[in-house]
Amino acid sequence: MNGITLTDSAAKRIKQIIQQEGLTEGGLRIGVKAGGCSGLTYVLNLETQQRPGDRVYEHNGAKLFVDAKSFLYLNGTVLDYKEDGGLMERGFTFANPNSQGECGCGESFSV
Repeated sequence: MNGITLTDSAAKRIKQIIQQEGLTEGGLRIGVKAGGCSGLTYVLNLETQQRPGDRVYEHNGAKLFVDAKSFLYLNGTVLDYKEDGGLMERGFTFANPNSQGECGCGESFSV
C-alpha cells in the first residue's frame, strides 16, 4: 500500500475541526518526531496550506498534509477517528504497518 488512507470518520472530524476553527482552507498535518517511551511520537496540527515537499491526501473534502521525512514512517498508515467509548478513548488512531511496537499508553511507537 502506498500513501496514507483517511477513513470516512477521520475525514468528517477533520472537516469539523477546520470549521470550528473558522478556517476556509487547510486540513490536518500529521507527522512524527523523536520522543515518547518507544522512540517516535505522532504529531497532529492544523495547517492552512501545503508546504514545499508535502504529500497531500484528500478524502471526502478533508485534506491531510505529510512532510517527506514523516512519510517514510507513515507510508501505508490508515488514519481513523474513534468516537466510541469514554472521553479518553476518543480521538485519531493510527494503524501504521511500519510500527514494530508501541508503548503501553499508545502515544509512541518504534520502527
